[in-house]
Amino acid sequence: MLRLSKLTDYATVILSFMAKDKAQVLAAMEIASMTGIAQPTVSKILKLLVNANVLISTRGAKGGYALARMPEEISVATVISALEGPIALTECSISHQGCEQASGCDIRGNWSLINQTIHNALESVTLADLIRPVALPEEVFIPVANIYR
Repeated sequence: MLRLSKLTDYATVILSFMAKDKAQVLAAMEIASMTGIAQPTVSKILKLLVNANVLISTRGAKGGYALARMPEEISVATVISALEGPIALTECSISHQGCEQASGCDIRGNWSLINQTIHNALESVTLADLIRPVALPEEVFIPVANIYR
């Protein structure tokens, strides 16, 4: 199973909160309070996002953090890479040194294709997409006959 870390999950929560009011500069303590994420964790995530140029930070009495770009310009792939490192399903997608089988592997190129497809999919989803309300059906009907098949 592919799984993202808790920090990446928290980063999407923080960025989604910040994206709702793009122009606002927010302090780490305020972000922690509004999202319910512990302040040390928020500070760690904010630092990583600043280093990845997803956020900008301003020092001083009215300082804090703000989005570096519009939410439509920040991809989920960028956020994941900022917290997790390069997006790769297998070690050989990043480096040839991590696998003893690399020299005789006939499927390495296929993993690269899969990896690139997933990267492209994550690149196509933006922070703006994450904050857009999703229309859910009021009720879902599942015919009883389908349950017992």
